[in-house]
Amino acid sequence: MNRARHLVFVLGDQLSLSLSSLEGADPKRDVILMCEVIEEATYVPHHKLKIALIFSAMRHFAEELTTKGFELRYTRLDDPDNSGSFTGELARAATALSPERIIVTEAAEWRVLQAMERWQSSFAVPIEIRGDTRFLCSKAEFGDWARGRRSLTMEYFYRDMRRKTGLLMRGKDPEGGKWNFDVENRKPAQPDLFRPKHPVFPPNAITLEVINLVERQFSGNMGSTKDFGFAVTRADADRAARAFIHDFLPNFGETQDAMLTEEPFLNHSLLSFYINIGLLDPLAVCRAAERAYLEGNAPLNAVEGFIRQIIGWREYIRGIYWMKMPGYENSNVFDVHRPLPDFFWSGSTDMNCVSTAIRQTINFAYAHHIHRLMVIGNFSMLVGLDPHAVHEWYLSVYADAFEWVELPNVIGMSQFADGGFMASKPYAASGAYINRMSDYCEGCRYDVAMKVGKDACPLNALYWDFLDRNAGTLSSNHRLAQIYTSWHRMGDDKKQSYRESASLFLQRLDAGERV
Repeated sequence: MNRARHLVFVLGDQLSLSLSSLEGADPKRDVILMCEVIEEATYVPHHKLKIALIFSAMRHFAEELTTKGFELRYTRLDDPDNSGSFTGELARAATALSPERIIVTEAAEWRVLQAMERWQSSFAVPIEIRGDTRFLCSKAEFGDWARGRRSLTMEYFYRDMRRKTGLLMRGKDPEGGKWNFDVENRKPAQPDLFRPKHPVFPPNAITLEVINLVERQFSGNMGSTKDFGFAVTRADADRAARAFIHDFLPNFGETQDAMLTEEPFLNHSLLSFYINIGLLDPLAVCRAAERAYLEGNAPLNAVEGFIRQIIGWREYIRGIYWMKMPGYENSNVFDVHRPLPDFFWSGSTDMNCVSTAIRQTINFAYAHHIHRLMVIGNFSMLVGLDPHAVHEWYLSVYADAFEWVELPNVIGMSQFADGGFMASKPYAASGAYINRMSDYCEGCRYDVAMKVGKDACPLNALYWDFLDRNAGTLSSNHRLAQIYTSWHRMGDDKKQSYRESASLFLQRLDAGERV
């Protein structure tokens, strides 16, 4: 290779042609660096499907750049000279190419951005770190929005993002006269033999090579790649997005919180994988959803709910992450340290809701937001699992999980470990919620109608026990006032029965017995 003008370093979640580091890149003079490194593949024990998705998408993106005339320096995981880290591979490339400048788009994760900032002093070559313009709200803009506010309510941030983008707006007013139609999006679902099937993308030769690598190098990790069906090219990710808009968006809204044993995906988009690694542009997907509404092909409640997840929640979560890091990952307001049970890696528990959600995670490296929040997350919080361990588990097992989006969702939303900085109340629920929103209780060994005892749904006693033992932290929360009033009105015998039932369950859990 001749000396490069610029060495452009592209990370595995930056697979976008519109990436800021590629802006102004000259195929005749610049070189693109991409690398698969063991440090990133092992900092948590990632699901096999997650590793295979990212590596295959990287290799396909490298091909896409090559077709545009760029010279690629691509290091595969099993290359004998692979240094094993981003820093090592950048050093090797800089030594080989002697570039005038190294250009990179800022990393989405704090620990990687810290490494990038160290490069500026450890390399003799100038390092240019550009902002990630794929997000609608920059870190500085979010900081300006948050400054001086007593609480950082996502709803108000979301409204500002609606105004900024013009999505579902009629001048200064929201389409339909309301900003939020979530009240219409909480219905249970019924099995439907005629529900469309989400597209599956059989692996090509490149992906099969990656699959063999993953099964060889990560044989002990969760899951299997035998049914790999992710999109790994921009064209196939676009196909997945079009299929969602046409087939699933019309019914996405009202059942987005529902759960069915035999239908793990229901009407969810399954697009977060591709948005988070850069194959899909989030704003373009939202514009397509808006067109479906404007053309009469999807109802407003569904389209608004979907758009809110992307320009509202996704952008808000990123802002919280960068505002609170570092240190946010160690938040533990309830001071709980119970280790994760073994069934988090196998799904072998008699609690059908938890078992189903975990087995879906094992099979697909995916579970939708209610599985993550109100089944696995709810159970984790009620029994007092260590929130950092829960965070690392979520980061490991979901193919769309990157720390910037996963950590605040787990620490702040799912586990309430930040004490209410992000969420206004803990998302705690008894078995009644699971019974209302799913068909899981029908096939469960435990009886959801029973409140206490060895055959009662464990969530019933755990719910009240959680509120009781954390009253010092939570009783002043105005959103829990009515619930604590109900607790205080209970007779002492009833309260004690809840405590004893929860205690017996936790003893069995700690002893490693099947629960």
